[in-house]
Amino acid sequence: MMTPEEVSKHPQVVALETTSELLSLLTIIRDRETPRADFIFYSDRIIRLLVEEALNHLPFIAHDVVTPTGQTYHGFAAKGRICGVSIMRAGEAMEQGLRDCCRSVRIGKILIQRDEETAQPELFYAKLPPDISSRYCLLLDPMLATGGSAKKAIDVLVKTGVQEAQILFVNLVCAPEGIENVLKDFPKIKIVTAAIDAGLDDHKYILPGLGDFGDRYFGSALEY
Repeated sequence: MMTPEEVSKHPQVVALETTSELLSLLTIIRDRETPRADFIFYSDRIIRLLVEEALNHLPFIAHDVVTPTGQTYHGFAAKGRICGVSIMRAGEAMEQGLRDCCRSVRIGKILIQRDEETAQPELFYAKLPPDISSRYCLLLDPMLATGGSAKKAIDVLVKTGVQEAQILFVNLVCAPEGIENVLKDFPKIKIVTAAIDAGLDDHKYILPGLGDFGDRYFGSALEY
């Protein structure tokens, strides 16, 4: 298994710059004593940073405009259209951050649950933009643990016609095992994350992690 340091140097993995501000935000959402309102607020701040970083890795082309002073400005414009796809339920918490950065962006949804008998992820629901195969896709899910759900979701996108290289998987916290597992099957996607943690415990929980993101964000659990 790759170490967090080795993972962070992988060409397909983009980790946010470890600034003091980012570390303070991560500290707040990792704290089990953080109230739900604060967890939501500071998670949303990190999500916005992640979306902005992910957009920076999309292709751009030269684009000239004329400024109000009558001068030509040699700038850039996005080369292609994008969409978001959230892995339900926790991924839905990241949708607003994408909407804040991309006006009128189309967002699809994928629901994947683990089969209790086989322990394998199964697709239960998928609603995607009809023209998704022609778009760059930001796949949204806050946590990447084993990578099972992420791989299933990516497989759905690829079978729908999305080019593997046009998929950016955006998440807050990931485990090296999950990154290695995903990139083994889909080496052309890009993973954009805020933190690469030490690894998984015997129950496949990310350590140090931050608990169940969906429960804490949507308030469906009282204790963590």
